[in-house]
Amino acid sequence: MAPVGPRSGDAIFANMERVNAELFTLTYGATVRQLLTDLEEVDEVNKQLDQMGYNIGIRLVDEFLAKSNVSRCIDFKETAEVIAKVGFKMFLGVTASVTNWDADGTCCSIVLEDNPLVDFVELPDTCQGLYYCNILSGVIRGALEMVSLKTEVTWIRDVLRGDDAYELQVKLVKQVPEEYPYKDDE
Repeated sequence: MAPVGPRSGDAIFANMERVNAELFTLTYGATVRQLLTDLEEVDEVNKQLDQMGYNIGIRLVDEFLAKSNVSRCIDFKETAEVIAKVGFKMFLGVTASVTNWDADGTCCSIVLEDNPLVDFVELPDTCQGLYYCNILSGVIRGALEMVSLKTEVTWIRDVLRGDDAYELQVKLVKQVPEEYPYKDDE
């Protein structure tokens, strides 16, 4: 029997159980609205969305690894491509591209072609500092931390803030060595 190869984001997305996209979008919007009401400060909402995303990301990576059959990535560049081409397609049904690499190969931009979280959304003037989709930066940061990559993820461009695209900058801070809770020599 031949070994099972990695699956494309499209193939995985086609076989995933899905929730209604409009329900998902509206539920997320209600969550952001409630955070704005409860926390009152846009900066605090941004932090909370990032933390929520981080908590999701550290759990989501297990499902991603189990369903995608992706093997260990060789370097950070390959990791970014897998996130853009497989991860975003698998969980959000959108594709992304990886651009703007620095010379060291430790910093890049992930540009989303579409963003289902922002359907039906228009930010009022009182929320201009809000990164509405900041949950995505937390998801990426949390998932990468679970595979021993400490990163910083920040929004560069956001259509809701008047830009022409959704762009996240992902910067590798350090690769954390894996630690095992037992010793092999016993």
